[in-house]
Amino acid sequence: MRVLIAAIGRLKQGPERELAAGYAKRVQAGGRPLGIREVEIVEVRESRAQDAERRRTEESIALANIIPDGALVVLLDEGGENIASAAFARLLRDWRAEDRACVCFLIGGADGLSASLRERSTVRLAFGAATWPHQLVRIMLLEQLYRATTILAGHPYHRA
Repeated sequence: MRVLIAAIGRLKQGPERELAAGYAKRVQAGGRPLGIREVEIVEVRESRAQDAERRRTEESIALANIIPDGALVVLLDEGGENIASAAFARLLRDWRAEDRACVCFLIGGADGLSASLRERSTVRLAFGAATWPHQLVRIMLLEQLYRATTILAGHPYHRA
């Protein structure tokens, strides 16, 4: 199974980029025995439109164009479901068992994502009730993916 993270905005050089890269590497290594063959991050430039609705539309179109055919679409959204790490690991396991070719995680920009992308998503997840910068959401997602691989592998990284 391929894991694709499509995110609005670029992580600049520095600690955030290094942290994201470190977790992506861990997911790739820990996920390989679990059937995760690839972890790819695609960064989409933020829209420069003056109007928030126009920015949201342009960014949503750009993300929609990245989604592979047949991919399971997971939207990271403040209105999404909050789930525990173990439940997230079970989702990942179930998607792999369903022989999904690709799971595509979408992270919108500051103005969020269009209703059409919300409708296209199979799952909507949130990392708590707080609003997080989209750059941090990417790091949090990568950490949760790594944590899920350790849970599924029986590794002691996750402590319930």
